[in-house]
Amino acid sequence: MSWSAFGKATELRQRIVFTLGLLIVYRLGTYIPVPGIDGAALRDFFEQASAGLGGVLDMFTGGAISRMGIFALGIMPYISASIIVQLMGAMYEPWKQLKKEGEQGRKKLNQYTRYGTVGLALFQAWGLAVSLEAGGLAQDPGMFFRVACVVTLVGGTMFLMWLGEQITARGIGNGISLIIFVGIIAELPAALAQFLAQGQQTRSAALVIGVILMVVGTITFVVFMERSLRKIHIQYPRRQVGMKMYDGGSSHLPVKVNPAGVIPAIFASSLLLLPTTISTFSGGDTGPVMSWIQANFGPGQPLNLLFFTSMIVFFTYFYTQQVAFKPEDVAENLKNQNGFIPGIRPGKKTEEYLEYVVVRILVLGSGYLALVCLLPEILRARFAVPFYFGGTSVLIIVSVTMDTVERVQSHLLAHQYEGLIEKSQLRGKKRTGPRKGPARR
Repeated sequence: MSWSAFGKATELRQRIVFTLGLLIVYRLGTYIPVPGIDGAALRDFFEQASAGLGGVLDMFTGGAISRMGIFALGIMPYISASIIVQLMGAMYEPWKQLKKEGEQGRKKLNQYTRYGTVGLALFQAWGLAVSLEAGGLAQDPGMFFRVACVVTLVGGTMFLMWLGEQITARGIGNGISLIIFVGIIAELPAALAQFLAQGQQTRSAALVIGVILMVVGTITFVVFMERSLRKIHIQYPRRQVGMKMYDGGSSHLPVKVNPAGVIPAIFASSLLLLPTTISTFSGGDTGPVMSWIQANFGPGQPLNLLFFTSMIVFFTYFYTQQVAFKPEDVAENLKNQNGFIPGIRPGKKTEEYLEYVVVRILVLGSGYLALVCLLPEILRARFAVPFYFGGTSVLIIVSVTMDTVERVQSHLLAHQYEGLIEKSQLRGKKRTGPRKGPARR
């Protein structure tokens, strides 16, 4: 990457400007409040709830839920719908066939995901509206407030989903991940100021230094693990083209230690927040089920940590084998290209070997994700460290940054190749006169 190469890449600059423009629109939307909310009561409520689950919700919505903005539901209904559609795509036979139809099947599954997003957003928005009334946060409680709240929140979520798809298609990077990333980054300065003020009040300089060192160590560990690869040797046989015999080559098939990236942590966090979003706002009017959820699934509770760990491990394996790295597809591609793994027969045996390798690599990958996400959770519950310095937020920030930088580099590399091809064509056009053949001996 260089400034000169970046200055010549016009299309890349347009994509970056387009992405930044849509992300600014998203940030502006977090400050537009839902009609009928009592702002003073909402601020008082979140001053008490920010240390618990409210801070978790606030992080994933970019501060929109603490201000009760039109994007208060965030992008989580879309992520939850994506989880359901992908699970059904692995178990429901008609949807399995859709996945094999290529682009048309993918479009149909995306449409089902949008329908699921609308359903989940309606359910969550209605529950949130009722909970706001029960918590005394509505200025004029009643059916009109509930309907206005539901329409506003569902519309905000669908608009966010559209923003994410536009960024992915016409911008740079994954749109959904970038929306979550920008929400976390935007709230980091306030969280840092709050944490430093807390350390100044308690006169605990050692805790502040310890947390900073922990964040730096976590970032270093995440970068190291995301760059780690398991290289599988691939051999290509000798082949004859016409009267010439070409020697066989060799290469490596890189398999990342964590092929799923940050997706398992986001999915697990989304499922963890789904049943507890409503109970956070219900105050003292919760039923026995919601009271039990609040007591046992709060941050730092054993059931919370156990559920979070199991979901991270499950989604690491599921997303890798269903989306990120499919052994049957890789084995089929190698067979079509006449490549093979030394000592392994092409076809079914190669697929079984790749699955054997990937399953064992994911033991390390899922363990790394669970460690990064859980260790700061435990420290936060013990020392009241803000959630923004937790493992999930650091993991999202580092992974999305690395992914976006890699995409920018790939665009720059493609632009440089296009420039070289154009130069070679121009040089070819400048030739005049008949081309001289080789001199006879």
